[in-house]
Amino acid sequence: MTDTKKRVHPLTYEEASFDFDPLLISECRALGSNEHIVGQPRALRSLEIGLSLQKCGYNIFVSGEAASGQYEAVCFCAEHQRNNLDAIRDIVYVCNFKQPDSPTALTFKPGEGERFCDACSTFNQELLSLAQDGQHFLEKAEHLVDQMEQQFPDNRQLSSYFAHLKADLAREDVHIQHLDAEMLKNDPIARKYQANLLVNHAQTKQRPLIIESYPTFNNLFGSVDSDEKIPHLSLHAGSLLEAAGGFIVIEAEKLLGESGLWEALKRYLDANALAYEGGLVTKGELRSKVIRPQVVPLPIKVILIGSEEVYDMLSEEDERFLTLFKICAQFDYSMELSKTTIAQSIAILETYAENHHMLPLLDSAFSQLLRYSCWYVESRTHLTTHFSSLYDLIEEAHWWAKHQNQTYIDGELILRVNEERGYINGISESKINEEILSGDMIISLSGTKIGVVNGLAVMDRGSASFGTPTVISCTASPGNEGIVNIEHEAGLSGEIHDKGLLILEGYLRTHYARTFPLSIYAGIAFEQSYAEVDGDSASSSELLALLSAIGELPLRQDIAVTGSVNQMGLIQPVGGINEKIEGFFRTCLATGLTGKQGVIIPKQNIRNLILPYEVLEAIKEKQFFIYPVSTIDEAMQILTGRSVGVRNAKGNWSAGNFNFDIEDKLKRMYVAVTSNRG
Repeated sequence: MTDTKKRVHPLTYEEASFDFDPLLISECRALGSNEHIVGQPRALRSLEIGLSLQKCGYNIFVSGEAASGQYEAVCFCAEHQRNNLDAIRDIVYVCNFKQPDSPTALTFKPGEGERFCDACSTFNQELLSLAQDGQHFLEKAEHLVDQMEQQFPDNRQLSSYFAHLKADLAREDVHIQHLDAEMLKNDPIARKYQANLLVNHAQTKQRPLIIESYPTFNNLFGSVDSDEKIPHLSLHAGSLLEAAGGFIVIEAEKLLGESGLWEALKRYLDANALAYEGGLVTKGELRSKVIRPQVVPLPIKVILIGSEEVYDMLSEEDERFLTLFKICAQFDYSMELSKTTIAQSIAILETYAENHHMLPLLDSAFSQLLRYSCWYVESRTHLTTHFSSLYDLIEEAHWWAKHQNQTYIDGELILRVNEERGYINGISESKINEEILSGDMIISLSGTKIGVVNGLAVMDRGSASFGTPTVISCTASPGNEGIVNIEHEAGLSGEIHDKGLLILEGYLRTHYARTFPLSIYAGIAFEQSYAEVDGDSASSSELLALLSAIGELPLRQDIAVTGSVNQMGLIQPVGGINEKIEGFFRTCLATGLTGKQGVIIPKQNIRNLILPYEVLEAIKEKQFFIYPVSTIDEAMQILTGRSVGVRNAKGNWSAGNFNFDIEDKLKRMYVAVTSNRG
């Protein structure tokens, strides 16, 4: 039988290129858009439902990456719910005469709380005058209470409070009669009947929307003035009380980072109860007296904003979480590319530029901004929803335009920004290429080697990342140890990388050792790598090095490889494909392009290619090549220059191809191991 497998051809310049048609940009710009939040239909629907429902437990967790515009979306959606003022109330605390450490909470319509506190202040002043007069104190004091009660008719809370106030005055009658004017001023009675207005909505036009950017116990739950001896007057409102009747937004990571705060918030959401402790408690000191204000019967919607990881962690580890936060508004980092989303993106970017007094943006600038948007999400068919990253590009381009005395921002300036970023953040990449040139880092970019493949990795440094080649080597001999992951043995391998190595044995059994036991002792390592290796994007490179070592097949060193592989030998897509290709290209450029260098990538990653124009120009001039492959056989065919071969009717590989050589060597390893046992 003949080898029917076709050879893989490198991508043409047209296939590797990706740009936006200027006519499309002009057309979409003319369409315009009034959308405030773009690319988040599911999240907006969740927020709409969650903000509307008043039932307990329908608090909201907003999940997604930090730059997806969660805060803006929450504020935008909340605006539609803030005009109904029926739920907001002024909050006043007064003395609980039977239990002073549990101050009584009174609620009033907006503005009424301020009026009540003024009335209490007036009452207190008149009461002190009566006390100094001394004659018929109780009778006159009760008359003052009746006058105050007439100012607030039909208020059951106040009727109860005034009844208790009269009873307390009766108890204090004898005490007050024995106080002279000077003693009266220093006695708690002088301030006991004042009211404490914690939340005043006299000037409020909308339901409160509080963004608590620094959640602590005091900031959330309020604090106690340790110098104030009257319990209800010592209270200061926290953001939870200030948001009562409305909404409060809290960053989940900061909330969880404060010891005990998450548990306290859950208790509050369960019972709407507050507990204040005066002063700080340190080891060896007595705990300060606890003040437990009465419950404020007002609804509050808590909105936590955090990452997917935090949401998953709370869902799995906290049994109360999903009963308290029944709504999850999940923000996506990308949206499908269409005329509509292009028009929406252009409109948002143009509005930002105008609102921040940036120079006008030309169509060519929007073309490059959208190209960067696709690069950011590694997809030719999607745009990013992280508009803050695009805003940064505009800001920096505006600076360069001013620096160059331009009156507009064009596509060249957007490209200039990316070039400058690459230069500023390129020290680590330059150092690696210097080490390759000097020979400190041993890597070959020409010729062939057995058991050695140039893999591709992405290195991160802060917000910047770059691709770099990494040498993967393998040795193989007869034995029963199997494939040894040297990185794992050295404690430098993550769990996903370990899994990738285990898959290689599965491939050998599936593809070769069908009629005989696998008898191999192979060691795979990342040369001159001293940091932890994780992920499976190098598993295809490791398998290629392993096959080369087994079959003693020389592999081309001028072609680097990336891609993960399954047990069937199918190549699977990986992330960071653009950085990996650009990184290897720059290494080749530093050492000198030979006209033969290139990279092998998974075929599925073609849709992710948004390459620098410098790389595209090299592809156009046939100085650099990108080979998309679907199987390990295709990659081996490129690296060895030999045919794949086919199995005949008896299941044996035809002679003269790399698969025959590999299986033949594996059979010999088995015979050698068996002979040694004999």
